Amino acid sequence: MFETLTDSNFEEIIVKSDKLALVDLSAEWCGPCRMVSPIIHELAAEYEGRIVAGELNVDENPAITAKYKVRNIPTVLFIKGGEVVDKQVGSVPKASYKAMIEKYI
Repeated sequence: MFETLTDSNFEEIIVKSDKLALVDLSAEWCGPCRMVSPIIHELAAEYEGRIVAGELNVDENPAITAKYKVRNIPTVLFIKGGEVVDKQVGSVPKASYKAMIEKYI
């Protein structure tokens, strides 16, 4: 499942989830973000039922961006049990994200 995340729905969808959550923090104007977004969509489909994945626009959702101290985008947070267990800053190949997912599911 892939979600559009906001400051108001983040807690319910991500923090309260019993599954590993991938949160893609990005912005429309960010070139590397446009490379990461399709990968996260693909992973959401591949791991359907095993993970929760979503995208959060940092320009429109400053509260979550500040809470997780995101300074650079794209940043993908890996959250499990309400806590950040890992993160990837910058664009990396799909295999790198898969390896991180496999470590936590």
